[in-house]
Amino acid sequence: MPLVAHNQLPTFARLRQEGIKVLAPEAALAQDIRELHIGLLNMMPDAALAATERQFMRLVGESNPIAQFYVHPFTLDSLPRTPRAEAYIANHYESFDAIREQGLDALIITGANVEGHDLTCQPFWRPLIEVADWAHEHVTSTLCSCLATHAVLEFRYGQKRTPRNSKKWGVFRHRVIDPLHPLVNDINTCFDVPHSRWNEISREQFDAAGLPVLVECDGGDVHLATSHDGIRTVFFQGHPEYDTISLLKEYKREVQRYQQGECAAPPFPEHYFGRWPQALLNEFRYRHATTPQQRNLPEFPEAIITPYLDNTWRDTADEVIGNWMGLVYHLTHSDRHLPFMAGIDPDRPLAAL
Repeated sequence: MPLVAHNQLPTFARLRQEGIKVLAPEAALAQDIRELHIGLLNMMPDAALAATERQFMRLVGESNPIAQFYVHPFTLDSLPRTPRAEAYIANHYESFDAIREQGLDALIITGANVEGHDLTCQPFWRPLIEVADWAHEHVTSTLCSCLATHAVLEFRYGQKRTPRNSKKWGVFRHRVIDPLHPLVNDINTCFDVPHSRWNEISREQFDAAGLPVLVECDGGDVHLATSHDGIRTVFFQGHPEYDTISLLKEYKREVQRYQQGECAAPPFPEHYFGRWPQALLNEFRYRHATTPQQRNLPEFPEAIITPYLDNTWRDTADEVIGNWMGLVYHLTHSDRHLPFMAGIDPDRPLAAL
């Protein structure tokens, strides 16, 4: 069933324009359909704040026909914001205190952009632990995206992420390695997922923490894993929520940094641009390098390239999130409960519930 526009968050209007069904609160109340309340802890920087809302809310809204979805965005006060972003958050986001008081059925924690690989030095470190620990005890399931996965693996399981020799950047082929888990029920056994990160938690670290791995890249990198009970915490290292143009936008930002002398010329994201877009971008880079005057720099050909980009991950992302929402609904609205709710041994696997 659809998302419910329970506040004036602009993302609801944008999703309606895309054709995603979004109900007004009064229309939702008129339907005899159960609700699921999902928190969205958005830790992304200001420029990506609204896009990240749309990406995750789109996945939730199209995920499963079993419930009406109320998404509650919030962030952490410790994250630096511009005055404009602070006003946007004040007008449209909820506080963690209010969310903690009203409760949630599920929680999504986004990634964040940080300098360096040591997460304990980041200003959000302690506030993030507070949110994640509360959710671990009071929320049916928490989905951690990218950096959030790295943070939880460190503070809860003692597995610290390590820097990569090069950035894992692009769209990569993955395989399901545990097809019996309900999170990957009826999805393609081989599918694509975008990645964009300088650091990683290895397969050996997931194994050492006792965390079941469900999906990994052909090269062995873990994309999808869960806590040992199979549902309380879900870990993504990739970005299945990405829009078709997300990696193009990121490449554009890196090119702009290169133009300003902040970094070397960026490589292309792997398995993302076809031959013609690559040729066009190489020409753009050559023209930039040979243009004598800054004011005559060519414009980045984003609008020309966009129609030639393929999305090879969205359908599987929808199915995984749909399975996740189905499990949350089942565990929240039935006689079966998670181990920590029912006082059962927390090591009891999901299949035994």
